[in-house]
Order: sequence, then structure tokens, then C-alpha cells
Amino acid sequence: MTTTQPQDTAATVRIGVLALQGSFREHMALLAQIPDVEVVEVRTKEKLTSVSGLIIPGGESTTMALVAEQWGLIPELQSFAKAGKPVWGTCAGMIFLAERAEGQKKGGQALLGGLDICVSRNFFGAQINSFETQLPAHQQLQQYGSDSTFRAVFIRAPAVVEAGPEVRL
Repeated sequence: MTTTQPQDTAATVRIGVLALQGSFREHMALLAQIPDVEVVEVRTKEKLTSVSGLIIPGGESTTMALVAEQWGLIPELQSFAKAGKPVWGTCAGMIFLAERAEGQKKGGQALLGGLDICVSRNFFGAQINSFETQLPAHQQLQQYGSDSTFRAVFIRAPAVVEAGPEVRL
């Protein structure tokens, strides 16, 4: 999936999804359902400069940063974020957007910056602490056809441990 078909309207907005690694396909599929949105896989400077906003998906932030470095995208992504264009990061994407990170290996990964936060990369434990379990579904969900339980996935995740004065949480 490279792009969705643009809508026949002057109000169409082009939203990019950084497609280096992670859950970019899922983000693209959901965005494609929104009227007047054209979704673009971003892997190059040319694709990045063609979009009005960018989503950086969840995945492995270190891997995303390494691929972005190898493809020469770090300065372009930093410029995009620093220019005040809308950028949204989920999980690994939030780490990648942070100004600062704790819990990195020596030398750390490249951070794009643009979001005045400090993140703790594995605040909720290491990958080995991730797990799946069945949880009881709330009665209201069951009224709409849900089973009595649902599969819940608990993954290691980052946490915002500091936020700049202009950041609202």
C-alpha cells in the first residue's frame, strides 16, 4: 500500500505515515477510512515533503532510528518536526519524537526532537515482561455482543517522566 486514492475535493489533506518499521500498515488502513484524507507511506525525503502531517507508528524506536539514519532521513524528519508541522507518535513514535530519553544504551538512539518531553523507554519493564491474558469484559460490552472475557496484551511501553513548560499532559 503506497497511497490511498485522493478524494475529488479541494479539502483533501495528505497525511504521511513513517513506513520504516512497526505498525504503519495499521495506521494507514485506519486513516484511509477518513473522508478527504490521502494517506502516504513515507520512506523518502520526497514523500515527507509532500505531506501536511506525519504519524510515527509504534514499533521498535531503535530500529526506526537506525533505518532512518541509514536512509538519510534523520535531518529531514527533524526539520519537519521543528517547522511546527503536525507530528504524532504512538509508543515508539513518541520515543523517537522526544527531546530526551532515559534508559538508553551508551550512545543511545537518534531522537528527532520536537516534543519537549523526556521519556523512559522501558518504564513498564523489559520486553520479557510483556504478556497476554484474558480479562473479564465489562457488562456494557457484553450487551453489545462481546464475550465475557477479552484478550489483553500488556507490552513494555515508554512513559513521559518530564514535560516542558509548554507541554500539556
